[in-house]
Formats: sequence, structure tokens, C-alpha cells
Amino acid sequence: MKKFLLAAVMVCAAFPAAADREYTITKMSCSAVQSAVNSNGTVILRWRSKSGMPLYGRYVSDRRFCRSGEIISFASVPAADKSCNVKKCVYKIRDR
Repeated sequence: MKKFLLAAVMVCAAFPAAADREYTITKMSCSAVQSAVNSNGTVILRWRSKSGMPLYGRYVSDRRFCRSGEIISFASVPAADKSCNVKKCVYKIRDR
């Protein structure tokens, strides 16, 4: 019974990550990328680097989709028509 409960908790914990829609953005315009982020709230964007390595990241429409201790930062992703600015969550660095 303990194993079943542990498995159930692990499956439930994985659902928020599985809920993010994924987009391959190499053929999407910047406005389409920004629209996908804004309409879904949080998405995984995928593309290839200039050397061919697969890259991806989680991007959000606003602060509501960040975890505790994270803040909004701006990032640039390579859309088909130009470099595209989107928002992502990053951990806030505290001053010491």
C-alpha cells in the first residue's frame, strides 16, 4: 500500500510539467511564438542551435506561472523571421 501511495504522489507531482504545451519554433514567426506563450500561459519552446544541437526552454506569459523564489527575466529565442523576446522564470539571486 505504501508503494502505491508513493507512486500516486510521484505521478501527481509530474502533471504540472506535463501540462506545458511544446512548440518547435524554427518555422514560427515571432508574433506566433509570442501568441503561443500568451495564450497557453506556459510553454516549452524547442529549436536547434547553429551547430545543430537541440535546445529548449520553458517560457511564460507572466509572473503567475513562476515558482516560489523565481522572478521574470527576458530571453531571446530564434523565430523564423527574427530574434524574438519572451519571458522566462529565473531564481532571484539574493544580496548577501
